[in-house]
Amino acid sequence: MITNAAILSETSVRVTAISDMSGAQSTMDLNITPEDFKYGLTVWQDGELIQNAFPMLDAGEREFLKTGVSLSEWDAMFNGFDDEDED
Repeated sequence: MITNAAILSETSVRVTAISDMSGAQSTMDLNITPEDFKYGLTVWQDGELIQNAFPMLDAGEREFLKTGVSLSEWDAMFNGFDDEDED
């Protein structure tokens, strides 16, 4: 859950969120204009898919906006797992 968004510059927004998985609060700086962030947040909250609302962000950044799970928390949760089945 996003708890705060602050403009850092004309091309950067700092987002603070609480993780749905752990309840930990973390912050991520996104390379996005404040205008694009506000627009994306509005259309996403109105029902647009997050990948369509924020096409300029990568999957990890969108996951952070959606769930509050940071990249480091994601890595810690799934450390040792990979996408392929091992026999």
